[in-house]
Amino acid sequence: MTLYLVVLASVLTSIAQRGSKVTLSLYALELGAGSLAVGVLAALFATFPLLLAVHAGRISDRFGVRYLMLLGGLTMSVALVTPVFLPGLQSLFACAALLGLGHIFFHVSVHNLIGSLGSDERTRNFATFSLGSSIAAFIGPSAAGFAIEYADFRSALLLLAASAALPALLMLVYRPPSAKSEGEERTRSAFDLLAIPALRRTLIMSGVALTGIELFSFYLPIYGRSIGISASHIGMVLSCYAVAGFMVRSILHRLAHRYTEIGVLTASLFLAALAYALLPALREAVLLGLAAFTLGLALGSAQPLTIILTYNHAPAGRSGEALGLRIMANKVTQIGVPLAFGGLGAAMGAAPVFLATAAFLFVAGLLSLKSGKGRKE
Repeated sequence: MTLYLVVLASVLTSIAQRGSKVTLSLYALELGAGSLAVGVLAALFATFPLLLAVHAGRISDRFGVRYLMLLGGLTMSVALVTPVFLPGLQSLFACAALLGLGHIFFHVSVHNLIGSLGSDERTRNFATFSLGSSIAAFIGPSAAGFAIEYADFRSALLLLAASAALPALLMLVYRPPSAKSEGEERTRSAFDLLAIPALRRTLIMSGVALTGIELFSFYLPIYGRSIGISASHIGMVLSCYAVAGFMVRSILHRLAHRYTEIGVLTASLFLAALAYALLPALREAVLLGLAAFTLGLALGSAQPLTIILTYNHAPAGRSGEALGLRIMANKVTQIGVPLAFGGLGAAMGAAPVFLATAAFLFVAGLLSLKSGKGRKE
C-alpha cells in the first residue's frame, strides 16, 4: 500500500512539473521571449536542485521523508499560482526557480523512500515508480496543451497548481515509513562518493540521459512552433514519449534480469542519440511523434536504471546523499547545456541543441559500453 500511495503522490507532482515546462515555455514565447530567454527558463528549473540536492538527500537520510514531501508539494503549488496573480516574464522566471526548489525536496525523498522498501524487490519497485512517472509525463503535457488552447495560460497554471497541492494534503493525513538510515559518518563531504568508480560513471550517464529528457521538453515546443504545429499537437507529441516510456518500464525488470541494468542502459543511450540526431529533419507532427516515441523507449528506461544503479552503488547510510549527488550532477548539465546553446538556438533554431544532445548521448553510450565490459572482465 505504501508503494502505491507514494507513486500516486509522485504522479501528481510530476504532472505539475511536466505540464509546467510546456506551459511556461509557450507562455514565455507568447510574451515575446526568444530562444535565449527560454534557455534561461530551462536553467532556472535546475538552479535550486543543483545547490540543494545533496542537502535534501542528507536531510532525508537523517530525519525521514514525510515533511520534505509536504514542503515540496506546497512550494510547487505556490510557484504555479505566482504567474496567475503576477503575470509577466519575471514571474515565469520566479515560478521556474521555485518549481525546481519544491521538486528537489519532494523527489529526492521519494527516491530514497522507494529504495528503502526492500532490496529484493528494489528493481521492481523502481519500475513501478517509473510507470507512474510515465503516466504523469503523458497527462502533464497533454493537459497543459489542451488547457492553453481551449482556455488560457492562467487556467493551465491553476490546474497544475492543484495537482501539486494534492500530494501535500496527502502527507498531512498519511505517515509513510521512515527512510532514515544508519551507516557512515555524514560529516564527510558528499564528493568523496565520487571516488567510487561505478558510482561516478553512473552519475555521468545519468546527467546526460536526464539532459536529453529535459531539453526535449523545452526545445520541442520551440521547434514545433517554428514549423507551425499547434499547442495541442505539441502536447500530444510530448505525450508520445510518455506512452513509450510506460511500455518499456512495464517490462523493465524483465529486461534488466535478462540483459543486466548496464546492458539495457547502454542500448538506451545509443538509441536516444539516434533519435535526437534525426529530429531536425522532421517537420510533421506524426513524424515528431514517432521520434518522441523512440526517445521514450530509450530514455524512459535510462532514467530509472540510473536511479537503481545509484542506490545500489551508494555506501550504507548514504543512499539519500548519493541520490542527491546524482540529481546535482544532472542539474550541472541541465543548466550548462541550455545556457550554452540558448544563444545558438536564438540564431539558428532548435536544431543545434538537438544535435549537441545527440553527441552527448552517444559519448555516454560509449562510457556505458566500457563500464559493461569492465564488469565482465
